[in-house]
Amino acid sequence: MPVSPGERMIADLWFDPACPYTWLTSRWLVEVSQVRPVDLRWNVLSLAVLNEGREDDPENDPEGYLWVPVRVCAAVRQEHGHEALGRFYTALWTSGGDGQNWIADLRVALKAAGLPEELAEAGTSTDYDEAVRASHAEGIALVGDHVGTPIVAVTGAAAERVAFFGPVISEVPRGEQAGRLWDGTLLVAGTPGFHELKGRPLVELPH
Repeated sequence: MPVSPGERMIADLWFDPACPYTWLTSRWLVEVSQVRPVDLRWNVLSLAVLNEGREDDPENDPEGYLWVPVRVCAAVRQEHGHEALGRFYTALWTSGGDGQNWIADLRVALKAAGLPEELAEAGTSTDYDEAVRASHAEGIALVGDHVGTPIVAVTGAAAERVAFFGPVISEVPRGEQAGRLWDGTLLVAGTPGFHELKGRPLVELPH
């Protein structure tokens, strides 16, 4: 039975923190939570894990830099919970790091989110790799490894669950426009037998 747009829902977002389009989807979900009865939960997904073993790396990350922020996200989630992860993710994109030093920028974001700056050290260790992989596997299991970031799973009051990849957007809908996109996404994704819907080619830069 599909989740009804009118009931109280939990939306779990699995995200890789380095993806700009995922960032926009997350801001859409924040807007949705203001105009629909939706509570957000934040979870880690890793493009580095998704692309392991591939001969072609779509992220062009041979040095494995994508592991750094996702490890810190996993550390925040494990040590301080999903709400703290949501704060850190927001700070990571808005706190004004200089983009020249991963660890320095992560420390800036952690401080802005009210979290211990030493968690940045997780980015260059393997201490939280198991947590990254476990969270990643949980999200991917809902939709399959043919997709990437973000994944959203919506749970209704009667424990019905609808999961989908995306939506991929280049501009964040605001207010009721965000709510209408939410309603339509749930309607489509919750239809039995539905598998895929694509829009216009992605030619716009995120903004």
